[in-house]
Amino acid sequence: MRAFLAVTYGAAPYVFFLVTFLYAIGFVGNAVVPKSIDSGAPVPLAEALIVNLLLLGLFAVQHSVMARPAFKRWWTRIVPEPIERSTYVLAATLALALLLWQWRPIADPVIWTVENRTAVLALNAVFWLGWAVLLTSTFLINHFELFGLRQVFARLLGRTLPAPEFRTPFLYRHVRHPIYLGFLLGFWATPQMTAGHLLFAVATTGYILIGIYFEERDLIAQFGNRYRRYREQVGMLLPWPGRSR
Repeated sequence: MRAFLAVTYGAAPYVFFLVTFLYAIGFVGNAVVPKSIDSGAPVPLAEALIVNLLLLGLFAVQHSVMARPAFKRWWTRIVPEPIERSTYVLAATLALALLLWQWRPIADPVIWTVENRTAVLALNAVFWLGWAVLLTSTFLINHFELFGLRQVFARLLGRTLPAPEFRTPFLYRHVRHPIYLGFLLGFWATPQMTAGHLLFAVATTGYILIGIYFEERDLIAQFGNRYRRYREQVGMLLPWPGRSR
């Protein structure tokens, strides 16, 4: 019974994440969704900056703290290990949903506007390419384990998950962090960059770079010289011609 409840608990955050993630794509791209990064009632600049920075900070702190091995070791004393990842996904999605809900637009000044039809199509193509790279990358390293489903189904089936294995499939042979690369393409590729969108892009880029530092420190602790060699041979976010493996 507990194993079945764990599966139910794991599935709910995953569905919640998928819906929120799809909304976030429309939010950043100013497409389809009722409230996007540049839509909504204008508010005083000071209010917009304070609220938006607090939302971005909450999202960053939640991700960074809960992803660290030391926190996981402490957290699994309280939360059963099979649902630890699902709990992380739930907390991360709640933080993202709050950001999407409470974001204050900052329409002025407009940093750039691209009007050339070909250039607009190219930027939109890069925007969608970024999300495609991101999603593909999650499946390359095990999408369902990344979002906690593999863990809860292993509990249901009475199986033990294998030890983490260092692999570099497809995109990971050319850049070390294709998931983050996908995010950056999605955040920056836009025909119109408002001040609010720029704030979002700059803040999330800074968080990604800080997150990479801590993530790679954890990976070196886990895989040692093997990851160090990988880091020397493969670019962090951009391919190094002739050096990728």
